[in-house]
Amino acid sequence: MAKQDYYEVLGVTKSASADEIKKAYRKMAMLYHPDKNPDNKEAEEKFKVAAEAYEVLSDPQKKSKYDQYGHAAFSGGQGGGPSGFQDVSDIFDHFGDIFGDFFGGQAGGGSRRRPQKNGPKRGADLRYFLDITLKESYTGISKEINFEAERDCSTCDGSGAKKGSSPETCSYCGGTGQLVQKQGFFSFATTCHHCDGSGQMIKNKCGSCSGTGRENFQRKISVNVPAGISDGTQLRVSGEGDKGHKGGGQGDLYAVIRVQEDQNFYRDGLDLISQIEVSYLEAILGTDKKIQTFDGEKTITIPSGTSPSDVLRLKKKGFPSLRAGGGVGDLKFYVKVEIPKSLEASEEKALREIAKTKGLDVKTKSWF
Repeated sequence: MAKQDYYEVLGVTKSASADEIKKAYRKMAMLYHPDKNPDNKEAEEKFKVAAEAYEVLSDPQKKSKYDQYGHAAFSGGQGGGPSGFQDVSDIFDHFGDIFGDFFGGQAGGGSRRRPQKNGPKRGADLRYFLDITLKESYTGISKEINFEAERDCSTCDGSGAKKGSSPETCSYCGGTGQLVQKQGFFSFATTCHHCDGSGQMIKNKCGSCSGTGRENFQRKISVNVPAGISDGTQLRVSGEGDKGHKGGGQGDLYAVIRVQEDQNFYRDGLDLISQIEVSYLEAILGTDKKIQTFDGEKTITIPSGTSPSDVLRLKKKGFPSLRAGGGVGDLKFYVKVEIPKSLEASEEKALREIAKTKGLDVKTKSWF
């Protein structure tokens, strides 16, 4: 009888990735697993065929041969398959990691263990909220920060045991940190609640750390804040988090930027926004005004005939982009025209003369 195409067995295409092939095999293995189909020879056979297909398609060299020659590439194998799976136990021995990863435990009586908690462990990552001004986010700055981190206890060197004593092997799990229960073809492992997965029991606890093996200490470092950074951005400072446990690597520090509001400026994307006040005469006739910016004093030209809410800009005086080639924003000023609530007599007279020459119908009542 002709063998079924391995790609059809797993329901994938020839262009499927290794992860897609693995996922497809897991799905088939679950569907036809002997525990779910007791005394079902047809399901058992499909279980074997799926394993056979996966064994070929998961191996780049075997997959290449199969794609070129089909089943003929393995015509010299035993039991109808490349590895000659005769029994489902062979499959569990061959693909124990597949089932262990999927079911959260061990498969087929395998001896693979999870890392124990008493071994080297990477330090935790820390988060620090770093407050800066809007000007500092514009120019960039180096900030010195103080924070609390964690390290191995200096009294017991991280063992958690009192000096002169040492942790003992947990009698409940035999030092594995896990309690294993077997169900059919599977072995399910759970964390030992007697030792909390460490595999060790501490009878005489260290007085400094109360048996935790860890202590807090104060840190002081400088964080470089780049120009153009925006509110809510996280800066990763590698290796500045908690120190590792028993030789493990150090964690990282994540500085979360919080930009404070400014009285005169605010940010809109890469643009820096402000307001400029001009008199009605300056708006009509035009002028040059000196203004204070984050880069110092600048001169901006008010064109004649400027209207309220017009936008004046200084190009490329805004925030720089943190992305390569992202450009620089502009410094924008929204114009506010000040209309006087009172006038000098001579000024009012001049304005009325102008209104008269233009034929405008204005109020005759004087402001005075």
